[in-house]
Amino acid sequence: MTLHLYFGKRFLKSFFSVLLIFFAILLLTGLIEQIRRHGGNDEASFGTLLMLATLSVPAVLYRILPLVMILATLALFLGLSRSSELVVTRASGRSALKSLIAPIILALALGVIAVAAVNPIVAATQKQYETVTTRISGEASTLSVSEEGLWLRQGNRDGQTVIRADRANLDGTRLFGVTFMGFSSEGRPTFRIEAREAELTTGAWNIREAKEWRFDTDDLIPEVDSFESPALSLASNLTRNQILDSFGTPSAIPIWELPGFIARLEAAGFSARNHRTFFHMELALPLLLAAMVLVGAGFTMRHTRFGRTGIMVLAALGLGFTLYFIRNFAAILGENGQIPILLAAWGPPLAALLLPLGLLLHLEDG
Repeated sequence: MTLHLYFGKRFLKSFFSVLLIFFAILLLTGLIEQIRRHGGNDEASFGTLLMLATLSVPAVLYRILPLVMILATLALFLGLSRSSELVVTRASGRSALKSLIAPIILALALGVIAVAAVNPIVAATQKQYETVTTRISGEASTLSVSEEGLWLRQGNRDGQTVIRADRANLDGTRLFGVTFMGFSSEGRPTFRIEAREAELTTGAWNIREAKEWRFDTDDLIPEVDSFESPALSLASNLTRNQILDSFGTPSAIPIWELPGFIARLEAAGFSARNHRTFFHMELALPLLLAAMVLVGAGFTMRHTRFGRTGIMVLAALGLGFTLYFIRNFAAILGENGQIPILLAAWGPPLAALLLPLGLLLHLEDG
């Protein structure tokens, strides 16, 4: 038990050291990127740019957790090999596989904490990042889905238009039971349009069977000047990709809210396959982190006197990157419907666990 605690403390020290190094590097590169993008904007002070860089770091760190995990494992077992602690452990009668119990349990625990606690933090920082970026750039195009339907926002510094619809097609370019509310740059309402449906084309919404009210005239009763039209056109700076990107990033939704969001998304007429795939991949993250521990250990538990340490480290990193690539490739296949979602999300982590485990059983007499 004492030895497990010792290995566990060493593993946590390595993990948080690597995590801190990556945080500093990402913060510095993020700050440089924000200065490049918004440095000429009068509203973007250095404090604002530093805040944007800080808000962007958690999402990147969360995505590279498997890389952090395998690097922490390599640092741990290379240190134990150089100090001959693994040799002493084997000499005491303890197999190498038993030395992995504490790191694997901690990797699983860190994965559970990441999914349950860090994931909502990442979602919150992403939303705040988008809010601050929108305020600096002055342009907004946001979609949200609620029980009342879906909501869109478009516009720039000259005014905003809020769009509500009962449902939409799969890519959000055709809305049904739609209402357009226009606001001036001062926030005053200027018009309202209710229509049976609206379709997004290049630079405009084509609205059919519509009724329009104007609020920017001298009439106190807008109904007096309201009119109905079989077809209207409303200028828009939205594109199909912008609409999909507005709600198509599952990482911007906390894991605890994702099942409800999937249900609302499907009720609004959108496909939620991307979100379902992402949800199951998040649930499988602890297994992937444990697999990265096994990959790193499989190549570095040998004594450094055997030589070829650099080659073994490169082999471990290569295998880790390969497994990570296969996981992302399987996710793409799952999102496109080429393979079942459960296979796309859980297949690569399980394979990543079994492959290095087989390597360890082959190399160790355990």
